[in-house]
Amino acid sequence: MNRPLRLTLVLTLSALLGGCGSSPDMHRPEVARKLFWSAEFAGAAGTRPPSRSWNTETGNREAEGWGNNELQYYTDDAANSALDGAGHLVIAARRAPAGSQLPCYTRKFCPWTSARLTTEGKVTLTRGRAEIRAKLPTGTGLLPAIWMLGNNGVEWPGQGEIDICEVVGGEPRTVYATAHGPSYFNENGIGGSTTLPSDASQDFHVYAVDKQPHRITWSIDGKPYFTLTPAKLDRPGDWVFEQDMHLLLNIAVGGDWPGAPDSTTPSPATMTVDYVRLYGDGRG
Repeated sequence: MNRPLRLTLVLTLSALLGGCGSSPDMHRPEVARKLFWSAEFAGAAGTRPPSRSWNTETGNREAEGWGNNELQYYTDDAANSALDGAGHLVIAARRAPAGSQLPCYTRKFCPWTSARLTTEGKVTLTRGRAEIRAKLPTGTGLLPAIWMLGNNGVEWPGQGEIDICEVVGGEPRTVYATAHGPSYFNENGIGGSTTLPSDASQDFHVYAVDKQPHRITWSIDGKPYFTLTPAKLDRPGDWVFEQDMHLLLNIAVGGDWPGAPDSTTPSPATMTVDYVRLYGDGRG
């Protein structure tokens, strides 16, 4: 199906199904499969992602290196996040231009720029499926991520975090799925991983989580590879995922995980997102 026809069908279906609202029948599979929001990224090259759905977070030093002593300064520049004119959102991590004075947490100035987009306050998933078709960058010191944070107003990690996918530095074929909560966070986060047939930067894949009552299942290209339930926690009462959660897309550079970039690290290193689709129950 060509992109204009697919986009028309997706948007028509989204309108018919409604943009938000909570359903008492979320346990029924036919309800969980209903599309209620999508981002298809149609638009002219260089256009910024629409502000009605996306926020662009900026900075580094005031964010204390984004909690991981990272080296990128997030900008709202089109050079770091924009549509490509072919139906994709492109997030690019780049070496900072010569003479840039972008305040960094671990050093005077940040040597890289990148972008961090979120749907906080605009689009949330309560229960259902988050599905993102994307091509992720690989290379030493890179950490691209597609993930969700909770909207419960609690300070992290009690806020709850679901990492839909992360690809770490020099492990170009390994995709990590992780959940963080009150008693399981950072290196104690609970998750799994799977291996792609080729580097994550070579092909598009559909990265997804199915977020159902007391169960989260991660999959790639429709194949589940990890499921988390409260029973797998040391303290089952620390399950914090029965809430609205918003999306985040970003490329981090350097820091404790995945380590420092080097001369082989590509610049620009790009995350190309074909679409983001939410099914089930939420707000969009």
